[in-house]
Amino acid sequence: MEQVERRTWLAWVAVGVLAVLCAASAILQNRWISEVSRAERETLQQHLQGGLNQLARDFDGEIATGARSLQPSQMFTRLAVAVPREDPAGLILLDPKTGRFGAAAWPEEWSAVREELDSMRQRVRPPPPGSMPDNVVVLPRIARERGHGGRGPQGPPGPPPEEQELLIAELNLNYARNTLLPELLRRYLGDGNGKLEYDAEVIDNADSSKVIFQSASSDIRTSPDAWVDLFRINLRIPRFGPGRGFGGEPPPPGIEGPPPPGDPGPGRWRLMVRHQAGSLEAVVARARWQNLATSIGILLLILATVGVMVHYTRRSQRLAELQMNFVAGVSHELRTPLTVIRTAAFNLRRQTANRPEQVERYGALIQEQSERLGSLVEEVLNFSSARAGHVIRTREPLAIADVIDDSLKSSHAAHDGKLVIEKHVEAGLPRIVGDPMAMKQALQNLVENAVKYGTEGSNWIGVTASRIEQENGPAIEVRVSDRGPGIPPEEQAHIFDPFYRGRNAVAEQIHGTGLGLNLVKKIVEAHGGTIRVRSEMSKGTEFVVCIPTAPPEQHDELAHSTD
Repeated sequence: MEQVERRTWLAWVAVGVLAVLCAASAILQNRWISEVSRAERETLQQHLQGGLNQLARDFDGEIATGARSLQPSQMFTRLAVAVPREDPAGLILLDPKTGRFGAAAWPEEWSAVREELDSMRQRVRPPPPGSMPDNVVVLPRIARERGHGGRGPQGPPGPPPEEQELLIAELNLNYARNTLLPELLRRYLGDGNGKLEYDAEVIDNADSSKVIFQSASSDIRTSPDAWVDLFRINLRIPRFGPGRGFGGEPPPPGIEGPPPPGDPGPGRWRLMVRHQAGSLEAVVARARWQNLATSIGILLLILATVGVMVHYTRRSQRLAELQMNFVAGVSHELRTPLTVIRTAAFNLRRQTANRPEQVERYGALIQEQSERLGSLVEEVLNFSSARAGHVIRTREPLAIADVIDDSLKSSHAAHDGKLVIEKHVEAGLPRIVGDPMAMKQALQNLVENAVKYGTEGSNWIGVTASRIEQENGPAIEVRVSDRGPGIPPEEQAHIFDPFYRGRNAVAEQIHGTGLGLNLVKKIVEAHGGTIRVRSEMSKGTEFVVCIPTAPPEQHDELAHSTD
């Protein structure tokens, strides 16, 4: 047993070391997962911003392409060509029904465009910007070459082309809200199956309270994951070509040229997006916690597996040790009566054969040891039968007083004249249903166990039986008590284990196999009862057996059957 305990202690030390290593691994994994989450956050942010930039380019490209096609489209409510050289600036409006252009009066909403064109024609400083609708696009349409624009196949390069006419397109806001923006959002921010992963909102840059488009009811402008400007094409009228105005003349002082190439400036609208999970931070944090929980779960599973393996290995080692002790104990128990029988037989064959008193003595000794040997074999066979599930073979009505009397009569220790057995059986106890041989064996084992281990310093044993009430009904309680040295507290949890024997029994070489109490427990539980032990050092031990009584409706029947 000491070797088993030493190996068990070393195994648990190994588990402790493994737990420390797992804790260190968990700390490192937490750090690595945090770094991975940070990198994932940056990657998602870059991917999202890249998608938004491409969406903004495609949004402006769709509008510019649709306007330059000069074809009726749901994208625009009005499409016109302005001629800035006429006085005043002329306007040719597209008829969406016929698909043809015709001269038309300037709409009141476009008055700011007309005033700026007139100022450009008159080569004076333009008036302050008017209230031009934010959904109007102005694009150069025709550029007429003077000579050869650019370097031709022969001769020096000619002057740059000059701007001749302007396209004016009025974007259909309903089309932008219901078709163009949702399609672009699904294309660049979708999950590949047409499902949008982000909530989006488009506002007017000049007036943030004006909402152009909103995919969800929540306001995301306070904490967007990313944003991009839309509608960045020609926020102001393209007044001059590369360094020249209409007609090729330099611009007058105080009138600026176009912005530098590749710098469209801020957009009229701003698109803001936020992940439907709350934010990119929330998505990354959730993934981080999921990864961390998975890692910790795996580590805990490893620890639990190792702990279970150590526990069951410990139990297996302990059981193997107990079995070895059982084999050694049984071998010793078998060897002693066999040796006595062999010696008595040898003596009977020799000089004592003619002496009747010696023959009688050795005959009694052979009988005693044979009965002891038979009891040992019977105990092993009963244990094997109980392990196979054959504890109860028959059931019949039993009076507990008769069972106690039969057990005491069959017990060899009870016939010792020095032993005092105090028996108290309550009168009128109800009957129980059970196997008479099994119940007799159980009570007999308890009595002999009390005699074997509980009569040191006292030759008293008490056996009582009474009726008690339990939660599941009435029961018979049988108590077998002694006034011996008691059972150590650390051994009380194991005394019903098979092959278990206490330290004192082993140290004092008390005969036994460690099967008696385990067999008692199996018999009692097979009858639907319970057994427990109460023991205090130097004050004795008491085993308490509770067996349920027969149902009330069967009492008369059982009583009649035993008459």
